[in-house]
Amino acid sequence: MINENEQLAKFWENINDSTVRCLLCPNQCVIQDGQLGICKDRKNINGKLYSLSYGRIVSLNIDPIEKKPLYHFLPMSTVLSFGTAGCNFSCKNCQNWDIAQASPLEIRSYHYTPQQIVKTAVAQKIPSIAFTYNEPTVFYEYMYETALLAKNYGIKTILVSNGYINPEPLAELIPYLDAANIDLKSFDDKIYIKLNGGRLQPVLNTIKTLKKSGIWLEITNLIVPTYTDDLNMIDNMASWLVDNGCAETPLHFSRFFPAYKLSNLPPTPINTIEEATKIAKKRGMKYVYPGNVLDEKANSTYCPQCDSLLIRRQGYHTSIVGIINDGKCSKCGYKITGIWK
Repeated sequence: MINENEQLAKFWENINDSTVRCLLCPNQCVIQDGQLGICKDRKNINGKLYSLSYGRIVSLNIDPIEKKPLYHFLPMSTVLSFGTAGCNFSCKNCQNWDIAQASPLEIRSYHYTPQQIVKTAVAQKIPSIAFTYNEPTVFYEYMYETALLAKNYGIKTILVSNGYINPEPLAELIPYLDAANIDLKSFDDKIYIKLNGGRLQPVLNTIKTLKKSGIWLEITNLIVPTYTDDLNMIDNMASWLVDNGCAETPLHFSRFFPAYKLSNLPPTPINTIEEATKIAKKRGMKYVYPGNVLDEKANSTYCPQCDSLLIRRQGYHTSIVGIINDGKCSKCGYKITGIWK
């Protein structure tokens, strides 16, 4: 029996009468009747693939846009953020493991239709909606219909994702997205497999596709001690980003704190974040920021040409001090990439 929260999924194929293959992400799970995919969201019901998360919100909040993090997209604005349960990764350091590693059927949720979400944003005069908290790819149908409706109301949409999605579903979603922050968790395929349960190349493909699409893109790299803190790897990552047109894409080096299966590790030393920032800037990245670090100067935006202070950030308190409406430095006129209004 199918209920209202079990939505027929997109992007799958039958292998035989009782077995399906999910084509949503690179995991491409082969799922027997009655079983779930790796993400715990996709279920084979009588030889058809369903999403279990449609309309099942686990978390709904009004956040500062800087929390996503997005530093060059509608600064000082708020965003209506929501997520469900499940994930197509199995990150050992997951901070949201209680929802990301659970099935929508195992966790308390609240029923919200796409119409209710969009109307909430309109009523609260919130300019954007973010798909976040758990991995949005796993609630693709819910996200897609919400994004489609948001466009009709002039509400911008934001994808906060691990980037582990196949090309076809990504291409279908892109016309209804305005911005994305992609977690580039490592620049080593073996570490991706060991730490996250995924692979590097599909994420790089997503980054290239999003960059070429013209939607606003920012990238986050969580530096985990003994896993992703190798400075040569960080140098290679920064070089790849510059070589693939991302020199002016904001890059956030986020500080790790003990969590989930890596609660035995220490927090990332702040000097490691500082060294990573220096390396990325030396390679040509123009906008590099620390994450989970209270450093007003490092988190603020400066003009790459004249070094004038443009945007001051104190935690999540943001003020625009040197950038004019069309995104230019008020002192020298240098064009600062971003979506400013």
